[in-house]
Amino acid sequence: MNSKTKHDPVNHPKHYTTGSIEVIHFIDDKVLSFCLGNVVKYVARAKHKHNQIEDLKKAAWYLNHEIEKLQKEKKNVCKKK
Repeated sequence: MNSKTKHDPVNHPKHYTTGSIEVIHFIDDKVLSFCLGNVVKYVARAKHKHNQIEDLKKAAWYLNHEIEKLQKEKKNVCKKK
């Protein structure tokens, strides 16, 4: 947790405030989609929670979901041409 952020389990949980910025601020700054934001969230917090493998599997699920959406969108665009 950075020195400027007081621990608050709702607004500033410890597993999101390690490092120099909160994960939510990175996600907002990069204007990530819901799925990609969750990928970043789960990867960033994985080693700070009790089940690292579970969080990494969740990140992989969201990443795969985003890839599938993009592939479907690309396929639909190609059909229209």
